[in-house]
Amino acid sequence: MLGGQCLISAVLDPNGHIVHLSDSHTLSFGERDGLPSARVEAIASVLSSAGFEARLSEAILQEMWEKWVFIATAAGITCLMRASVGDIVAANGAGLATALLEECAAIAARAGFPPRENSLQRSRALFTTPGSGLTASMLRDIEIGAPIEADHILGDLLRRGGDKSESWSLLRVAFTHVKAYEGRRSRTHAAKTKAA
Repeated sequence: MLGGQCLISAVLDPNGHIVHLSDSHTLSFGERDGLPSARVEAIASVLSSAGFEARLSEAILQEMWEKWVFIATAAGITCLMRASVGDIVAANGAGLATALLEECAAIAARAGFPPRENSLQRSRALFTTPGSGLTASMLRDIEIGAPIEADHILGDLLRRGGDKSESWSLLRVAFTHVKAYEGRRSRTHAAKTKAA
């Protein structure tokens, strides 16, 4: 199985149209061991004219872990605060965002994939930008009462943190927050189904 990741930020508007929230539209992929192969070369060739940036990676697992650190931080902090990055910064909460980033990065490092410094610098800049409208897709899903990926994004990372993830960790607090949302959503949905 190949490793892969996409970088795109999009939502559906009230009319069901796809709205891109940024100019990013990248798909990277590669052999998990980083070695070249005929199959990834063939995929790269086919995707080279697909209308989005397709990039063959020699370090796909590293990139996947770096993305996971980023999306866990984004989901954790914007869901916990129920606010955009800019609103969190305005409330003097940038330090919370960077503390969560460091916690997630430490888990990745213990798993053998410490985020590279350029990845951490980019993330720190994004999570401390005044006026930024950046929110995680998980927060947008919460705001419309949709299902979320709490166990997949935050819970699995927390589990991989093992004993190092103290009960007071920001990641644990964020995970508990979104799990409480899931519980409430499930009960509300069950009550509506029963009433119908």
